Amino acid sequence: MLQLLGHFHPVIVHLPIGILLLACLFLWQSRKDRFAHLQPAINITLLIGMACAIFSCITGFVLSQSGDYDEDAVNLHQWMGISVALASVLLYYSRRKSLLQGWQLPLALLLVALIFITGHLGGAITHGSDYLTKPLEEIFENDSATAFKRKPIVNVQEAFVYGDVIQSIFHEKCYSCHGQARQKGKLRLDDTVAIMKGGKDGAVVVPGNASNSELVKRIMLPREEEHHMAPKEKLQLTEDEIAIIRWWIDNGASFSKKVRQLAQPEKIRPALLSLQTVPQAKKINLDVPQSNMEPADETALQKIRDKGIVIGPVSQNSNYLSANFVTATISDQDIALLLPVKKQLIWLDLSNKKINDSALSVLSQCTALTKLQLANTEVTDNGLVNLKALGQLRSLNLVGTKITANGLMQLKALKNLQAIYLFQTHINKADWAEIKKMFPKTTLDSGGYIVPTFTDDTTMVKPPPVKN
Repeated sequence: MLQLLGHFHPVIVHLPIGILLLACLFLWQSRKDRFAHLQPAINITLLIGMACAIFSCITGFVLSQSGDYDEDAVNLHQWMGISVALASVLLYYSRRKSLLQGWQLPLALLLVALIFITGHLGGAITHGSDYLTKPLEEIFENDSATAFKRKPIVNVQEAFVYGDVIQSIFHEKCYSCHGQARQKGKLRLDDTVAIMKGGKDGAVVVPGNASNSELVKRIMLPREEEHHMAPKEKLQLTEDEIAIIRWWIDNGASFSKKVRQLAQPEKIRPALLSLQTVPQAKKINLDVPQSNMEPADETALQKIRDKGIVIGPVSQNSNYLSANFVTATISDQDIALLLPVKKQLIWLDLSNKKINDSALSVLSQCTALTKLQLANTEVTDNGLVNLKALGQLRSLNLVGTKITANGLMQLKALKNLQAIYLFQTHINKADWAEIKKMFPKTTLDSGGYIVPTFTDDTTMVKPPPVKN
């Protein structure tokens, strides 16, 4: 019965807020002659609000004994609620006995302030300490602040099982009931010691035995069951998340091991890979310049095409050009054919062609270039110095070349550079931190992604080659 009484608190608590605020408004307005008729209503309104405030304190005290909420936060909210009740009693008594006439309005203002503070503390207990700022974060950060955003995992095998995987699941799906602000059933899942300690009914995690762990039992209950976790009105755990939690507990519920250090049965691998995200390449702004450009010389264009070079407009009704060398062997003289159209040329693809540093000295004159593909060519650090003249360059592909960190540093003056592709170059891991400092606004793509394979992906199976 006491528990039932405590559960009336969220219902009753709103009554004194509205009624007492209304009484204070009447008291404020009744000072004016045209609102003098409100005087008789003040006492009855204060009486009802005072009674509701006292009943709210009683139900709130009973509810606090459940242990489902942070003790410090509840204590502060409780004493502020008692202050509201006492202030309402004092104000009602002074009105009824015609006492403290000059202090009634200041007392009413104090009561309003106490109501707002108490209400805020109650909201913080129920919805979290940042519930007031969440909408502002959503507006100004253009992000959903109402839900926890998981940390992206690029390589799940190198992730910490608890710190990067389990904790993220708990944060998103469990902290609202079992976090710092609220501990339903006296269970906290935001602290490693508290997790192993369990709740009011004892341990919820049995390392090495997920089936006998109360945490898993509650998760596996039908959604309609009262003790199902998470509550049916909240965001539910997915099948993959449940499988991962079970796998973590069955492997000892370690708080320090990495994913690769635990045995991974075939059925758990797709669930782990589902957590892995391939970094999304930053969108590179390769929009065609808006400035007017005169058409390229047709004679020069024909000479370029005669050499097997594909060249044409980057978009319909544009005089800006894109060039792609189709022929395998290219000489410096072939590249020099581009110079008569250098004002119009903004995209150039030389990937997989046998060009070296001398070709880059010619390209240094094509200062309108915004996109340059040099993947799998023979250019080196010595040739990169020529690219310093390409002030409009936004995208540079150096995949499969012999360039090093020292060569790349020569391009730090290119302020418009938005992306550099560096997979399979001679840049050492130790140099990456320094490179990132030199190019803070540039996406440095190191490649080598591990793309997850899911159970419903199509797998091509081919027979082994027939031996003659």
